[in-house]
Amino acid sequence: MNKKEVTARLAGDVSLGKELSVHRLGFGAMRLTGEGIWGPPRDRKAALAVLRRAAELEVNFIDTADSYGPYVSEELIAEALYPYPRGLVIATKGGWNRPGPNQWTHDATPAHLREAVEGSLKRLKLDRIDVYQLHAPDPVVPFEASVETLAELRKEGKIRLIGLSNVTQEHIERARKIVPIVSVQNRYSFADREWDYVVNYCDSHGIAFIPWFPLGAGKVAGEVLNEIAKAHQASPKQVALAWLLRRSPIMLPIPGTSSVEHLEENVAGASVQLTDEEYERLAEVPELVASR
Repeated sequence: MNKKEVTARLAGDVSLGKELSVHRLGFGAMRLTGEGIWGPPRDRKAALAVLRRAAELEVNFIDTADSYGPYVSEELIAEALYPYPRGLVIATKGGWNRPGPNQWTHDATPAHLREAVEGSLKRLKLDRIDVYQLHAPDPVVPFEASVETLAELRKEGKIRLIGLSNVTQEHIERARKIVPIVSVQNRYSFADREWDYVVNYCDSHGIAFIPWFPLGAGKVAGEVLNEIAKAHQASPKQVALAWLLRRSPIMLPIPGTSSVEHLEENVAGASVQLTDEEYERLAEVPELVASR
């Protein structure tokens, strides 16, 4: 593939509600932080370079969360890209706390969500967050109370659009009775299709589906995948991304990396076009991963 073909624009576009449209290959900024998604990156200059290269490759959707670092990912995005390129959509999340490396605890109370939104606005240097996502339903907080808080923050002008993460179809339906939901972010990949029914629901209701772990952390090797990749002169990861993009027009993969080289490889996957036969062959391959 030549350099001209490496652009997120080739993935096509997906709508976020009726207000925004982004290219269907985004960037997940979780891996820019330190080990265990904790603390600063080992190489800050490299992390900033990845973000700036993503913008050069016309990636105009960046996903992050206040819990990545915590706070580090949001701070890096602002440092690398502010003032932001026109059309760039930054989606962040709240509802989790970070007591330590690889540790996550729920807190989707109204008070915490309000504090989280204010913190994200400050770190990202924004007056309004384009897409704010509830990171996960809190088992000890009424789900409606969390969503109602985000709806209130939207009315106050601090959030433009609302998304959900790590949810069931029932959660989505309950949330939509309170406020429009423009995106759903669940674990999903070529090798992990547990949430197929949620993808189908989002497809039928015009809700963008953002698969996290879209490459199954590299667990995408297999005879069929390698064979198809060879036929396209592509990498297995690029074919895995191409499968996701083919899966549904509302699919918005956000592969993350701390390497410019891997970023360019991922974005180049937008130019891989699978045939109907190749797509079906891959769809029939048994799932390889089923847990975070």
